[in-house]
Amino acid sequence: MNEVSNEVSNEVSNEVSVIGPDDGETIRLGPVTMRILEDGSTTGHRLGIGEITLAPHTEGPPQHRHAQHDEGFYVVSGTVHFTIGETVHIAPAGTLAMIPPGAPHTFANPGDEPAVMINTFTPDLYVQYFRDLRDMIAGGRELDAESTIKVMSRYATVPSTDFS
Repeated sequence: MNEVSNEVSNEVSNEVSVIGPDDGETIRLGPVTMRILEDGSTTGHRLGIGEITLAPHTEGPPQHRHAQHDEGFYVVSGTVHFTIGETVHIAPAGTLAMIPPGAPHTFANPGDEPAVMINTFTPDLYVQYFRDLRDMIAGGRELDAESTIKVMSRYATVPSTDFS
């Protein structure tokens, strides 16, 4: 290998991130837990990844649209209901839902067992949203639709009531 290749190789190996099953930043938001696995710092902010656990009988956020990032959900366990506009998709374990910018969406776990999803953000813009919600709750503000929508607005995300 030439000198340039060694430098590139060393740079890449120094950037590796390995997050074990008990690692990552855990954020509790009422009946929802987000474990941040990649906040974008390893990927040059091209990708963020979280693990979401939804308690049984848990509604997700108000239906909304992202303007600046794609969002992916892979259902690891349980069953999640994704509402895309007016259509509900029942998603058992093994289901992948990819949400492009502009698509109205939300999710819920109406079942009796917890549901776990891997959640991706491309780019990583939305990871900070969960940290902001945590900080809002720690500051004494209630986690409700109004406060959630206000935090969403910081990340090019708006509530969605028009599904055309």
